[in-house]
Amino acid sequence: MTVDIRRADPRDFVLFLQASDAYAASLYPAESNHMLDVDSLRQPDVLFFGCFFEHQPSGCGAIAVRDSYVEIKRVWVDPLFRGRGLSKRLMLQLEEEAIRLRIHTARLETGIHQSEALGLYRSIGYLECAPFGSYQADPLSVFMEKPLR
Repeated sequence: MTVDIRRADPRDFVLFLQASDAYAASLYPAESNHMLDVDSLRQPDVLFFGCFFEHQPSGCGAIAVRDSYVEIKRVWVDPLFRGRGLSKRLMLQLEEEAIRLRIHTARLETGIHQSEALGLYRSIGYLECAPFGSYQADPLSVFMEKPLR
């Protein structure tokens, strides 16, 4: 099994981003969706990664560099490639990139209806925390953080 996770242009992953948007829109009202769009994912303070399984685009994710932490954004694995541990590998790669940047805290926001994502985040050490950055408390959001080694 060949998995390659590397920096990528989010414009090459528009179909995945649209699928992620549609999924989130099916679960939450617009005001509870906090997605970065393609232009935002191309900003200098955001590092976007593509995941390739057997050389096929299979997922994506990003870190947005903040003052004292990175925020995990837009993690998505195409349903055709799920069940192979790609989400976990992608998350660990994003964390490694933060450590390379000498940032030792990762944070994220996800929704209460995304049980698989919540299970993944908890399994790799993320704990619930208070809203951070510009987020406000939202009964549909779960805020999490993890100290990085």
